[in-house]
Amino acid sequence: MKRIVILGSTGSIGEQALDVVRRHPTKFQVVGLVAGTNAERVRAQADEFNVEHTALGAAEGARLVRDVPADVVLNGITGSIGLGPTIAALEAGRTLALANKESLIVGGDLVTGLAAPGQIVPVDSEHSALAQALRSGSRGEVARLVLTASGGPFRGRSRESLRDVTPDEALAHPTWDMGRVVTTNSATLVNKGLEVIEAHLLFDVSYSDIDVVVHPQSIVHSMVEFIDGSTIAQASPPDMRLPIALGLTWPDRLPNIGAPLDWTTATAWEFEPLDSAAFPAVELAKEVGRARKTFPAVYNAANEQAVDAFHDGRIGFLDIVDTVREVLEGHEAPAALTLETLAEAERWARERAERVIAARSA
Repeated sequence: MKRIVILGSTGSIGEQALDVVRRHPTKFQVVGLVAGTNAERVRAQADEFNVEHTALGAAEGARLVRDVPADVVLNGITGSIGLGPTIAALEAGRTLALANKESLIVGGDLVTGLAAPGQIVPVDSEHSALAQALRSGSRGEVARLVLTASGGPFRGRSRESLRDVTPDEALAHPTWDMGRVVTTNSATLVNKGLEVIEAHLLFDVSYSDIDVVVHPQSIVHSMVEFIDGSTIAQASPPDMRLPIALGLTWPDRLPNIGAPLDWTTATAWEFEPLDSAAFPAVELAKEVGRARKTFPAVYNAANEQAVDAFHDGRIGFLDIVDTVREVLEGHEAPAALTLETLAEAERWARERAERVIAARSA
């Protein structure tokens, strides 16, 4: 029986993880639950699963991770605030089932330097798919990683046609039910840019060998191309319980997690190239990833500020990524990457983004 701690237990990832536990009560013991502010829901979860240790907030969550014996820590927190708990889990020697991509992207070499081989197991559906497909060959046989993107609600639209889209339109994702920031990031494709950086850090594949292809059905979650010309794809109906369950039991699989594809029904899957002119966030993320140090933290923090400004009606949709680019152009990375320099870079990025936003909304 695996002892698990769930960070972000009241969010989408956390609730689905608890559903996996419900289906397999003999496989897991939930020993810790951490949420942001929803104390009432955490208490209800703790009562249902007989959990003794609970906490609110990332800082308290990091302390819980260090103090409570566990086999696996599922980090389902949203945002770079998840960095502290990620570091705590790695330092404590826990297997880290990582759905909080921002902590890896922002922490970069700090996080990868702490992780033992295999200690980080990806939970994002795309990176779980890559991890599964990579088992088909050795590292030296890998030619390319291909991340799939649904294209979001604005797939196929030109850049100019996106100028006046509304926050409600940006939140109307055709496939996934996610929070405001992640759903908006899917509309701008910032989320896919972050996932490219995450793929590089997880699998040590160069940015020139990581591609993004638009696949609106969200059935093929990502692919690995090998040097002999073969491509291995992981396909399943969109259901986050599949990668969550794998994250908790990797490399083993559990039965009765998701419905399989129905191969008796005629269907069609589409793949099309990403329009980088309309959605420049992915190429910008590759530039940021190559720059390393604090640049990914600035990319992420500036975007979070811009997303808030968009939903507050202060800037337009296209201004989100344009703001991020303008903030990055003014950034000078410190000589060393530390928790202190990361915190300072994020603070600077948010302040700089607010000045850019104010100028754009004047």
